[in-house]
Amino acid sequence: MTYAPAVEAPPYSAASVEVVRLPDGRSERDSVAVEEPLEIRIGGAPVAVTMRTPGHDEELALGFCLSEGLRPVSARLPDDLAANTVEVAAPGFDPERLRRSFYTTSSCGVCGKGALDAVAVEAPRVEAELRVSLAVVSSLPERLREAQAAFAVTGGLHATGLFSPDGELLCVREDVGRHNALDKVVGWAFLDGRLPLAGSVVCVSGRLSFELVQKAAVAGCPVVVAVGAPSSLAVELARDRGITLCGFVRGGSANVYSEAWRIQG
Repeated sequence: MTYAPAVEAPPYSAASVEVVRLPDGRSERDSVAVEEPLEIRIGGAPVAVTMRTPGHDEELALGFCLSEGLRPVSARLPDDLAANTVEVAAPGFDPERLRRSFYTTSSCGVCGKGALDAVAVEAPRVEAELRVSLAVVSSLPERLREAQAAFAVTGGLHATGLFSPDGELLCVREDVGRHNALDKVVGWAFLDGRLPLAGSVVCVSGRLSFELVQKAAVAGCPVVVAVGAPSSLAVELARDRGITLCGFVRGGSANVYSEAWRIQG
């Protein structure tokens, strides 16, 4: 199936490179997803570096800090205008909490954590009474794909979409890192005054990892949908935090691993 994105991909999300097409040996230009580091600062001091696709960097920084329990209030470009850097205001931040800087990659946001307790979730159980029909849930991966403008150009980006219970797309963000895409959506929701996401559904491209469920829990989102499979820890966390986890969502069907009462046939 060919998807026509609803909007044009931003120029900073893709780069042109030379590629050799085999077996005929034809050389031509192709588009690949941009990946660059982003340094997140609090009080002028670096607290994290993540590899991301440029764009919506303030949202990314806010979403990351929220998921780490750092209680941000705003984000902006730093006073020194350093490239690939965002300054976050978090008045209650205690630098002694961080014995070292976080380091995250585009493939796994918990890489570099020193111990398992460093990824403990500080979020209340999601008690939202939201109900969503299976018809809406099963339509979300395709609706998300249709909105992935940069993926249509590069084929190399993950996405997260925030949807209303009736399937209306509220926000979509793309990134080389699946956790970054979700952080950007959470950051957008924070700036728009939508947290907690008790009345919304998150849909992610790819699989469901522990960290995606962790971020959904911190954001208070009751339903998380994906076209791919969950990990065992993702299922365990979803059950512990009262999140409805839907995997292998396609063709009118879904596997619901926790809190299935929220999905109505």
